[in-house]
Amino acid sequence: MAKLVEADGFRTHIRDGWGKWDDHIDLPKGIVEAVRAHRARLVEALPGKRIALAAGRAHVRSNDTFHEFRADSDFVWLTGCQVEGAVLVLSDEDATLFVPVPSEPHSVDFFGDADRSPFWIGAAAGPKEWGEALDITARPLEDLAHALRGRHPETLTAKGVDPLLDALTGSHSDELRTTLSELRRIKDDWEIGQLRQAVDASVKGFADVAMELGQAVRGGGERWLQGTFDRRARTEGNGPGYTSIVAAGPHAPVLHWTRCDGRVNDADLLLLDAGVEMNSLYTADVTRTFPVSGEFSAAQRQVYDLVHASHVAALAEVKPGNDYSAFHHTAMRVLAEGLHDWGLLPVSVDKALDPAGQHHRRYIVCGTGHLLGLDVHDCADARQETYQMGILERGMALTVEPGLYFHPNDETLPPELRGIGVRIEDDLVVTSTGAEILSDALPIEADDVAAWVRKQRS
Repeated sequence: MAKLVEADGFRTHIRDGWGKWDDHIDLPKGIVEAVRAHRARLVEALPGKRIALAAGRAHVRSNDTFHEFRADSDFVWLTGCQVEGAVLVLSDEDATLFVPVPSEPHSVDFFGDADRSPFWIGAAAGPKEWGEALDITARPLEDLAHALRGRHPETLTAKGVDPLLDALTGSHSDELRTTLSELRRIKDDWEIGQLRQAVDASVKGFADVAMELGQAVRGGGERWLQGTFDRRARTEGNGPGYTSIVAAGPHAPVLHWTRCDGRVNDADLLLLDAGVEMNSLYTADVTRTFPVSGEFSAAQRQVYDLVHASHVAALAEVKPGNDYSAFHHTAMRVLAEGLHDWGLLPVSVDKALDPAGQHHRRYIVCGTGHLLGLDVHDCADARQETYQMGILERGMALTVEPGLYFHPNDETLPPELRGIGVRIEDDLVVTSTGAEILSDALPIEADDVAAWVRKQRS
């Protein structure tokens, strides 16, 4: 059979008769001013340099299908643009956004490129539209090589994001990624507003899940609840900010239970760790653990109350000027003391908390919080002295999330505690006097949690 591309009649007939594509760009309010300020902060931090960052490319999922594209977070922080293949070149003098030009009807790619052509995947804006929407100089991606000619000024780039940019620039710059991570630690008012919207949408998603507990017990299981939250995330924003964790019963102690393929029983605790990512790509990260039936068993309540005590104590440590690690150490001490009181530690509390001890970490191997923003684990390339070993500053956004994870086959535990997992996670912003808990619309005290579940299920 002849290839369609070789049919002269088809190629002639498909060229003409096309009106204007709907290439409108819908941007979150305030993003143009925010990203312009972000670029100014980066230029001030790295003067005299030429900076090149790429949005990236979608990854192959299987054969000729791709995972959904998600732009590089640093690129989005600087541009507000989420176009696959786009590249930003930034210097002291100017900023230029290089954007792929959508294929036009006279080109073979118009009907022959099923991955990128507007004929196949829908209308796409080009350089002109993006330049006007973001108030930035925008040029066709084909001009990128010319913009990167020469060795002066030096070009700082992040390798491994886009093969085209990798081919046109030098070695990967750790300095660039580190600088961006450290700048992104402090959120401006616009970013905090985006996080607040993400948390508010996530609260709706948690209520949706609680309302569907009956259907999950009847047969939908964890997958039904995962789909319930993820539907809310797609409706309110871009989608889930990470793979939702819906862990019922013996799955709750599994820290990264993203399979979400188990049953849900009325006697279970359900650990739900999920967050909505807004269209700006700022994400929430919230966890609640609640009894499916609306009533805690004695053992479940025992574990929950200890985690709650740890959580409340940790929240009180989030304030400007405190060591970043203060909330972590406080949470761990409360948990270690509780475990010791239950006879689960083979050593004293002080011995367990000693860096050479850490016996209590058998039941909580993860950390108790992290920075939050465009990435669920934000600012990961920041230096230790500005992050885990630094101090809290006004404008930092973070999570606090202590927990206890008692695996069903852990023979160091009494039988009634095996298979219980509890985590409580809130999203906070450091203020000038303390912290604002963005997720406080969701209850955390055991009696309030149980009453909330009963209300949603009714």
